[in-house]
Amino acid sequence: MEKFKVLEIKESVFADNNRQADLLREELKQKQIFLLNLMSSPGAGKTTTLTKTIAKLQEELRIGIMEADIDSDVDARTISETGAKVIQLHTGGMCHLDAEMTRQGLEGLEADELDLVILENVGNLVCPAEFDTGAAKNAMILSVPEGDDKPLKYPLMFSVADVLLINKIDTLELFDFDIKACTERARKINPKIKVIPISAKTGEGMEEWVDWLRSAVRDAVH
Repeated sequence: MEKFKVLEIKESVFADNNRQADLLREELKQKQIFLLNLMSSPGAGKTTTLTKTIAKLQEELRIGIMEADIDSDVDARTISETGAKVIQLHTGGMCHLDAEMTRQGLEGLEADELDLVILENVGNLVCPAEFDTGAAKNAMILSVPEGDDKPLKYPLMFSVADVLLINKIDTLELFDFDIKACTERARKINPKIKVIPISAKTGEGMEEWVDWLRSAVRDAVH
């Protein structure tokens, strides 16, 4: 007979977070606030995509942005120039946000008067995928320079994403990136994932992305 007890800490942490996330998701639904969790690796173009998205939707939706980072306010400063409501969240070295952190961010943002809140999660393809933030939908950005093999290397991220934005398609001629192969790999992991090739820089594909987001917000709050 064992003389000690084994406690699976990770499982306990995830289970508690999932409960908190479900509660937050229901609260936001009741308040008719749509929360989108946006994830990517550093440099994939999250902030640029956000600024272009805000420009296309700010006349019809009240938008707030939560910028999560280990320790900087660069992205929040950029987003503030769009006129959208924004708050910077410092994770103190943590590589992700969980449901409780997200709740604190929403309270700090004073989100009750908003229609759409986008959480720009900490930049990496591992930790953010493991923690449910309470968002109604998860979106991820994969940029062309990163390569089309990322679904093979980071399957969890692609499994939790509702939509995949393949960004920087204006650079396709410079990199060995196969959109069809990437899409097939992503859909093998997650058959329901929506794949939208875009260039946040040139605007190509942005209308399809904004239409998807607009419809997701409308369907969630009505």
